[in-house]
Amino acid sequence: MGVMQGEWLSFGDKYYQALADSNPRKLALLVGINQYTKNPALTGCLTDVELQRELLIHRFGFQPSDTLVLTDDQATRQGIETAFVEHLVQQAKPGDAVLFHFSGYGSRLEEQNQSNLLHNILLPVDGEEIAKQKTVNYLLEDTLLLLLKQLPTDRQIAVLDTSYYPPNRMPSGGLGIRTCLQPSKALLVDEELEFQKSLQKSVSLQNNSDFGGVVLTATSDVNQIAREVQLSGFSAGLFTYALTQYLWEALPATSIQVSISRVAAVMRASGAKQQPALILGNKNQQKASIRENFLPTHFDGAEGVVIGIDDDSKGVKLWLAGIPSNILESYGVGSRFNLIGENGDTGLVATLRSRGGLVGKAQVFNKLLNQTSNQASNVDTNTSPTVGQLIQEVVRVLPRNIGLVIGFDNGLERIERVDATSAFATMSYVSTVVVGEQPADYIFGKLRETKVIDSTATNSTSVYLIRYGLFNLSNELLPNTEGEIGEAIKLAVKGLASKVPTLLAAKLWRLTENEGSSHLPVKASLEIVNGLIPRVIVQRETSRGTLGDKNSLTNANKPSIVKSSTTETGKIASLPIGSKIQYRLQNNSDRQLYVMLLGVSSTGTAIALFPWEKNQQLDSAAASPFILKDIVVQPGESLIIPKTTTGFEPVIQQTAMCGETQLVFSTAPFTLTLAALQAGKPNISDQQRLGQVTNPVEVAQALLQDLHNASAVIDINPADSYALNVNQWASLSFVYQVANG
Repeated sequence: MGVMQGEWLSFGDKYYQALADSNPRKLALLVGINQYTKNPALTGCLTDVELQRELLIHRFGFQPSDTLVLTDDQATRQGIETAFVEHLVQQAKPGDAVLFHFSGYGSRLEEQNQSNLLHNILLPVDGEEIAKQKTVNYLLEDTLLLLLKQLPTDRQIAVLDTSYYPPNRMPSGGLGIRTCLQPSKALLVDEELEFQKSLQKSVSLQNNSDFGGVVLTATSDVNQIAREVQLSGFSAGLFTYALTQYLWEALPATSIQVSISRVAAVMRASGAKQQPALILGNKNQQKASIRENFLPTHFDGAEGVVIGIDDDSKGVKLWLAGIPSNILESYGVGSRFNLIGENGDTGLVATLRSRGGLVGKAQVFNKLLNQTSNQASNVDTNTSPTVGQLIQEVVRVLPRNIGLVIGFDNGLERIERVDATSAFATMSYVSTVVVGEQPADYIFGKLRETKVIDSTATNSTSVYLIRYGLFNLSNELLPNTEGEIGEAIKLAVKGLASKVPTLLAAKLWRLTENEGSSHLPVKASLEIVNGLIPRVIVQRETSRGTLGDKNSLTNANKPSIVKSSTTETGKIASLPIGSKIQYRLQNNSDRQLYVMLLGVSSTGTAIALFPWEKNQQLDSAAASPFILKDIVVQPGESLIIPKTTTGFEPVIQQTAMCGETQLVFSTAPFTLTLAALQAGKPNISDQQRLGQVTNPVEVAQALLQDLHNASAVIDINPADSYALNVNQWASLSFVYQVANG
């Protein structure tokens, strides 16, 4: 299911054209099933349908009447197939856009007949085994592909947020799974077999063996599991949320390699092994360029949309699905959005007053009359909001008391949970919950039991010893967090005291990520420099700052960046052990920008870039011979960091899980952050080096305070919250996997 780079580009053309082009008709069929008769209920499939529906209607111009939704008991096998034929096949015309979405259980079936074929199946609500008959009422993935071939248009997309591999032992963890155990062998109902035969005959008569559409799946490997993520107030498919959130903010000019790798990186950073995949039909199709005229005039990114208005027009209801899930969890009261009309900014600001799940309630102000909001310039003066207006982030408010939430695995006994709760209570910034009852950042639980033969007994016996560890939400053990075999649970928790601060720090600086909403026009790439020509592994770029921002450079004055080859293929970046790396920064604004680089290595260690210089004023014997200074990128210039000499290049040395870095630009110096880094007394020479951070929480809090000070939002209580203005900072996230060879 892997694809080549050119196919990702082709996919991007098809996706944007299919969704955003001005066509006579755009049709969608959205299927989501939470409640099954015999299988455990899922929790996020109906949210997935809602996420897709709001995106299609408010972002890509689908009409509500042309967007058909089937949920729970409506989503029978026959109901899905009939709706596909009547709503999509029979109505679509050449050139129309068609989208099909499925969220629910998937599984695998070996058909019990002479062929013994192995099928991927989508489980409809009535798909369970018919009692004692070994007959099943499944919707085959092959049937779906045949249905797609019936469509008279190549502009078609199927999104499948499900998976097919049924493990013998269902994994635990903080993410729900969308695969289920079904009979290993069974007979399909006659109706499904006959329907499939009729479709095959139709395809043969039409001589339509090639499939010109796109099928996008939640997993890239047959053994991967599609996951659900639990958030405050709702659950959703991890893939669907990451995909739709990205499409709210994305621009057509962004290369598809960057787009898909971004979705994959978000999923991986959330603690899921699954990675999205693309199935193309006709792989030799001619590529078309992505042009601005494919898209609506207001296609400049958004964090959501107005979905309701109070009678007095001073209060609005907002759909906030364009905000990344980890940031939405901490999004605070007082956050602000510009309301965007057909011709751009309307002059109205919505200030968030409350939030429940994906829906927020906000009060509306006119910027021209309320100068405590952003200064107005080149805006309309409409005084009343309207449903369907897109919203763009202006000020992000974050509480200062954000902590780390540790979930207790359901496999822990009651007394184990009691002891663990007591031990974690000694960490002031950690709270504990039970997995499944509330959202968690990480999971505390048992490693697999170790079987030991007791050879000292008269009759040899087998005993089981356990040890405890900290896991991500996909039940992967975090590096260097496992305790000793047989160690008491309180001691195991105590052993995490040095690891937990890094996890909290990473959570805090991830909250600064604003590639989609920042108004600072910047670009950065992570490169491997093993050869003569650097290879771009991950590339990130803000886009909103170049859209009429008075502080951005014109295209003619933008600096050129040194050309380098790229290896981005739409998957999460992979860095071989021994790779020498660098970051290439580009400042496209007319302002001097300050830069900070923080991260977590693949071995779970907090790291930062330490830009040192010799202290020329040693006024005491205790003074440090080196002091930290800001890294500055001048207007219209590019810069490579770290500045290294031969033998001092940053090198990827060990393999474990994922590594990640946060590259933060600001219009003001990082005074407090540098002071916190220096207070940690790192062991660094006089080179600009990536090194370990010994006080990561203090550094992360200082970073937020520096961005708050740079933003200077005067009417937010600084004692309660950080208030960050998108005109003053940009934060780009880089996630990569370390691999052997």
